[in-house]
Amino acid sequence: MLQLGYAEADITPIVPVETIGFNKEDNNAYGVLKPLLAQVSVWSDTDLCCLITIDSIGFKKELCDSLRKRVCEAIGTSFDKVMVCFSHCHSAPNADAVPEYYRMLCDKVEAAAIQAKERLSAVCTGWGNAHVTIGVNRREGNQNLDNRLGILKICDVESGSIKLILLRVTAHCNALKRDNDMISPDYFGDIRDVLKAHYQCPIMVIQGAAGNIAPKYFKSKETPIDARGEQFIRSETALEDIAQEVYKQAVPVIDKIEVKCDTFANMYSKSITLYAEVPTYEQACVVAKEAMDNCGIDGTDWLAEVSRLNSIGIKTQEETVEVQYLQIGEGCLCGVPHEIMVEFAINTMERCQDEFFYFNGYTNGCLSYFPTEEEFDLGGYEVYWSMLLYYSYFNRVFPLVRESAEKLIDFVVNNKQ
Repeated sequence: MLQLGYAEADITPIVPVETIGFNKEDNNAYGVLKPLLAQVSVWSDTDLCCLITIDSIGFKKELCDSLRKRVCEAIGTSFDKVMVCFSHCHSAPNADAVPEYYRMLCDKVEAAAIQAKERLSAVCTGWGNAHVTIGVNRREGNQNLDNRLGILKICDVESGSIKLILLRVTAHCNALKRDNDMISPDYFGDIRDVLKAHYQCPIMVIQGAAGNIAPKYFKSKETPIDARGEQFIRSETALEDIAQEVYKQAVPVIDKIEVKCDTFANMYSKSITLYAEVPTYEQACVVAKEAMDNCGIDGTDWLAEVSRLNSIGIKTQEETVEVQYLQIGEGCLCGVPHEIMVEFAINTMERCQDEFFYFNGYTNGCLSYFPTEEEFDLGGYEVYWSMLLYYSYFNRVFPLVRESAEKLIDFVVNNKQ
């Protein structure tokens, strides 16, 4: 019989601490709006596997791999049986820039994983989908949304009580904008709080394919580029507003989900190699000027790296993408480390003809935006300009080539078991 153990850890840093997610002069946080959490669920079937959620924008792949290695060794499983899902919160520490924070977080996650394994008990599970509109497609002229609120309900076999609820949502975790200087899990924390108060059990929240989906509600004195338009709602209670919308739609579905005890859990990974071109210095200068004119992004360091690559004759860079699957009963969470756009989730769901197949980003790291072919042609921040800010985290200077989107979608669908 399937078993589950759960534990969590407070990973709130000592402030001030450098955060990441906004292009601003002072990235330090000077207070705490709400604590950050790392949550760990350990599943035991024929094999032991572990799902971790972390309030963070995401780690470089190398840092996340190191954490996964520690956890798999601590609980006695293989590397591909540990999945780390980041909320993509823009109000949390920059783990790469604050190594002491990263070490503290890893220590606490490892301890929580050991504790979760010690708490294993038999469970029944059931899936359901509510539908909630908490996001807006921020790419001009694009109306695509994935409004599925994926719900996994887990009940203890002996008592019948709900042991854990897992939710999957799709909207950037940045309802707090660049003028916020407080540590916060953003709206994920409010969703957890309101549903935990109702059900008296832990709530885990997983981010979907939110690369081009901004939160509908936002709190800011500014009007940022990803909150312009009448579809966005400025609100002093933006985090609570999102949580209440989720609560209203989730509760009726959760209450009706019937759990089954003859279920299973399986986690595995597959890898695909994709490529990115290195621009000429002339091409790069055009991109840098666009980024400065439109977003005020200084591309000096990026241009220097492009020049260096040109000087040593490197014309392409490759990236091996891990695609990880977690199947629990009739539902499947599938993830890659990129900021994939919402169409990836919609297309894979439709091709699999499975409403409980959820393709997610921010899984086992946080790499570049991954646009569809149509969005690639439009360029802009998600395709080019963001590379100028974060290229050093991605180990490449340009987006993956245009046809990469279709290759990845085919790969994901074909490797679903």
